[in-house]
Amino acid sequence: MYSVTAGAINHPDSLTPYVGLFNYRSLKSLAEAGTAVSVVSPRPFAPPIGPYSAYGSIPRTEDWGPYTVHHPRFWYLLPKRLLYGVSGRSYAKRIPAYVESALERPDVVHACHIYPDGYGFLPYAERHDIPLFVVSHGNLLNSFGNHPPGVSSKIRETLEAAAGVLCVSEALASTARSIADPSTVKTVPIGANPDNFPVEQRQQLRRELDIDPDATLVLFVGEFTARKGIGDLVDLLPDLDLADTEFVFVGHGGDMEEDLRDAVAESRYSLRHVYSGITTQALRRLFTVADLLVLPSYEEGRPTVIYEAMASETAVLATDVGGVAEQVVDGTTGTLFQPGDVDDLEAMLTSLVDDGGELERMGTAGLRRLRDRGWTWDDHARRVQEVHRNVID
Repeated sequence: MYSVTAGAINHPDSLTPYVGLFNYRSLKSLAEAGTAVSVVSPRPFAPPIGPYSAYGSIPRTEDWGPYTVHHPRFWYLLPKRLLYGVSGRSYAKRIPAYVESALERPDVVHACHIYPDGYGFLPYAERHDIPLFVVSHGNLLNSFGNHPPGVSSKIRETLEAAAGVLCVSEALASTARSIADPSTVKTVPIGANPDNFPVEQRQQLRRELDIDPDATLVLFVGEFTARKGIGDLVDLLPDLDLADTEFVFVGHGGDMEEDLRDAVAESRYSLRHVYSGITTQALRRLFTVADLLVLPSYEEGRPTVIYEAMASETAVLATDVGGVAEQVVDGTTGTLFQPGDVDDLEAMLTSLVDDGGELERMGTAGLRRLRDRGWTWDDHARRVQEVHRNVID
């Protein structure tokens, strides 16, 4: 087997345990498949007072089961819209120096994001002639050319130097091939494990969660931001009148949380089902009892939440953006609509919640597609190892 040092600025820690869970699950699956994994998840220098002072409480190392996570510090400067490029230079100066002193030299450097992880590890990888792999999840490539000053050029530099560019969707891979050497670009989907969603306990869980066993449960999971379509839901909810329907909203921050809460308060639906930051186990229970996932995003890669909906036999109503159409078969495992079309969103919601049989059929088809396409974390680890080994060998 071989060894990997992974860079993952977005990774759970003791202060923010729900941030970057997709990176944790990816690296955990890789470690459990036999790869020796060490993780470097840099954290900002914390000011002595103010809203960001809590970052100072994060320890330098944390045990995350199959691997140890290191938290060296770097200068993350605000406002991000102006100084994100400067933060990347600090990462590239300080983090390789820490890795040199604290970790053994690996066979592979695996950056969970092109920037700042890939750019930040580039000097270390080039100094030691170690192959650098970078992962694209969506936002950086979807917004390429529209980043803060200096960032797009650093993304290009990283892509051109990388031995492998792993994209979670074919749509992202197509964009990456227009920037990097096409031979280095691979589509490597993530996924979800059906065993984590106890669908056979659905009615029991509904009783425990105090959800009407006969209601249609519509679930949103994502940041409470305009990019995730929260503005469209805010416009829709106050006048939406769906009988025997409950909505659950699960987010982990975002500048539109209060707008969403106000809209729910004005609607016929309950504010007690708006959550900001819940445990993985609690989220899986909500997926298990849901009938429909709604995701009105304006941009995506291949959303993890759609894989989780498929694994839990939950139908999907989502916008046709990014790689969503690679996951959702329109009319079979879910329904697609165009971003920003609130009238279409309302019409489709109304139609779907009125047809429990169709929702059940779509959920069953989604699970079957997940299994047939190999969209589980075990399959993900196998694909990542294959990409690494092809370069190492």
